[in-house]
Amino acid sequence: MKSWLIVPVLAMVTSLALAADPASAPAAAAKAPTAQQNKMKTCNADAKTKDLKGDERKAFMKECLSAGSTASQQDKMKACNADAKTKDLKGDERKAFMKECLSAK
Repeated sequence: MKSWLIVPVLAMVTSLALAADPASAPAAAAKAPTAQQNKMKTCNADAKTKDLKGDERKAFMKECLSAGSTASQQDKMKACNADAKTKDLKGDERKAFMKECLSAK
């Protein structure tokens, strides 16, 4: 076999092996979304629900994304679940606690 043919063949075999083994994929692909990405997703969903367009949407997005201390609904849910578990709440007592916890601002 000619030496100029070996290098491209080896490169192709290596790339096929990497594609076949998902464990060798870059770790960045499996990274969880950041808090800012979650916030953007939530704000976009809210703007869509309110059917905002143009300048109205821009103003809403600016306000929504700049709300620094406001936790996202998902973050609130995690915190409330942790509190309910710590307090060992079950049944109706847990349900009432979660309702109040999630509605708190």
